[in-house]
Amino acid sequence: MLGRGRRPSGDADATTLDLGVPGGTLDGYPAEPYKEGKRTPYRGLLRHAAGGRRHLCGDVREALLAWSAESTEQLLGALRESGPERGCWTWWGASESPQTCGAVAQQQLQEVALHTYDAQITVGSPQPLPGEAALDGVDEFLSTCCAGAYRWPHEPAAVDYHAAEGRSWRLSLSADGARITRLPMPGTGEATDGADASARGTAGELVLALYGRIPVDSLKLDGDRRLFELLQAWDPDE
Repeated sequence: MLGRGRRPSGDADATTLDLGVPGGTLDGYPAEPYKEGKRTPYRGLLRHAAGGRRHLCGDVREALLAWSAESTEQLLGALRESGPERGCWTWWGASESPQTCGAVAQQQLQEVALHTYDAQITVGSPQPLPGEAALDGVDEFLSTCCAGAYRWPHEPAAVDYHAAEGRSWRLSLSADGARITRLPMPGTGEATDGADASARGTAGELVLALYGRIPVDSLKLDGDRRLFELLQAWDPDE
């Protein structure tokens, strides 16, 4: 589970963009200019661009940027109009995260932060994730991708995640399900039982490890490290 996240099922090749690109070719498609309004399978476009064939990228880049900006504005407008408490479909129905517009906004923020980091890695200049977004990201990942009515197929366990910024979370795992608990802030005097394993790092490092961008063992690990291997192999939907 850790290092992968979950995504909705479906045929990604069916997703298309109305690019309106005046010319160029894509691998696996006829070597002819694209006409105005030509609809191109999104995955094919990304395969082409990712393959380093840049003769198309100038026009395509502008078309993708314009499409992304317009789509983002449409999403923001819909979220503002609906309000954070309004219910809506999500792909994480069985998790602890609510199926609301507010949760969708939270999840989309994490998508932007993470894939901005991916783009920075691509050009060789990765930057730390923004602090507040990273703190929110640990909570969002654990609540959305781990916690819920999912049977843990191993011995019951508790795994703690500690952010250097002062916040901590506990993931409790058992055959009855997985749940997330926000632990007391240091210095509050509230005691907590010991965990079977724990991971420490900045909030940004925790998010990157949870999504598999950096190795889990790049964090400071204590306790039974085998639990992190079991979490990486665990698919809650199975």
